[in-house]
Amino acid sequence: MTMARRETIAEDGTAGGGPMNVARQEAAPEDGTAGEAPQRPRIKPEHRAYRTTEGNVRIGGVVYGIGAEIADPGGWVWTLAEAMDGTRSPAEIRAEVVRAHPELPEHAVRQAMADLQAAGYVDDAAPAASPEPSARERSRYDRGVALLRWMDRTPRTDPWQAQDLLRRARVLLVGIGGTGGFAAQSLVASGVGHLHCVDPDVVELSNLNRQPLFREPDLGRPKTDAALSSLRSLNSDVTVTAARHTVRSPACFHALLTTPPAGTAPPGVRDLPVYDLLVLAADRPAEIRAWANEVCLELGVPWVDGGYQGPLVSAGVHVPGRGACWECLRAGEAERRETGQADGDAGAPIPTSSPAGAVTAGMSGLLLAHAALALLTGVPPMEPGFRFGLNLMLPGDPVLERHPRRPDCPACGDTRPTGVPSGGAS
Repeated sequence: MTMARRETIAEDGTAGGGPMNVARQEAAPEDGTAGEAPQRPRIKPEHRAYRTTEGNVRIGGVVYGIGAEIADPGGWVWTLAEAMDGTRSPAEIRAEVVRAHPELPEHAVRQAMADLQAAGYVDDAAPAASPEPSARERSRYDRGVALLRWMDRTPRTDPWQAQDLLRRARVLLVGIGGTGGFAAQSLVASGVGHLHCVDPDVVELSNLNRQPLFREPDLGRPKTDAALSSLRSLNSDVTVTAARHTVRSPACFHALLTTPPAGTAPPGVRDLPVYDLLVLAADRPAEIRAWANEVCLELGVPWVDGGYQGPLVSAGVHVPGRGACWECLRAGEAERRETGQADGDAGAPIPTSSPAGAVTAGMSGLLLAHAALALLTGVPPMEPGFRFGLNLMLPGDPVLERHPRRPDCPACGDTRPTGVPSGGAS
């Protein structure tokens, strides 16, 4: 039988129904969760199976990239799905299916269970071996964990493992205006362990049409001070720190990424990063993304950036050593668009007034937070080296920029100047 979906699961078509084979793109998580066997396997509640009018079994719903449909002429796949309800051990599940379908070899059931787990449809209804989340954590994060579990295609027995990765993460956010403010709110609400915010500006009246962290009483205050009050009151379980600082060079990025905020931790090893991720939401100086790219390649720090250009909102996902770097993407887009601009920059000219509203700032900030959460937790899996977003003029016209790594890239390529780190090769 066959399972039709983006990542294909297929049976071998034999009369009794053969084992399901899962072709997956995602790598196993570094924490080893892929190898764990659930004590009480269950189909995730969000992936609950049902029978179609054609007699097939659909699992994972109808969301593209998650849902799948399995041909089930013998009916045993449906029996298996019903038996995997979290009340039985693996051996009891196999016995239940073979009892209902005596012609079916037990090894076919065993393989099908393994394939469903490898595809990310299964978790463990038994108590987790790791420390249980507190009642406060369950109340605050339970619905977020359910969403992570829904999108998670990595085999895990405990749905709270992804949330725990987030709880232990340290994130540097540069720029807490419109895009950065929405991103900061999302990261803190989601439970990132430590968020350090950097911005040099004070709150102005013109900010309030699109910057959610600030209120009229904040006018004239440093944005970092106002952001601290707002973010700490949103989630007191998250460590939020801030510094009023202007990024003027690559050296500034290097110092920010390798220096812990005052009073948060003892000094680390010099020149090693103290953050798991850089979130860049600042748009000046004009070279700031090139500087971030250069320093993150040098230090091996993943980073994401976001913003808007009129009605276009987007976020970029960059991991040193995996796919195109920011410079590769920029050069690839310039070649693809061939706008004829004298300065060679990609895209239409950007107005100096930076037109923006709450919607464009909000959507770019939320896309930025989504990219950050995906890199921190692996949910959903993202292959880095691309940019994605929306065109608000035409909602059916998504933004997707992906180009190969360029051997001649001045930042990560094979021909970069001697002594410039590449961050690895894809």
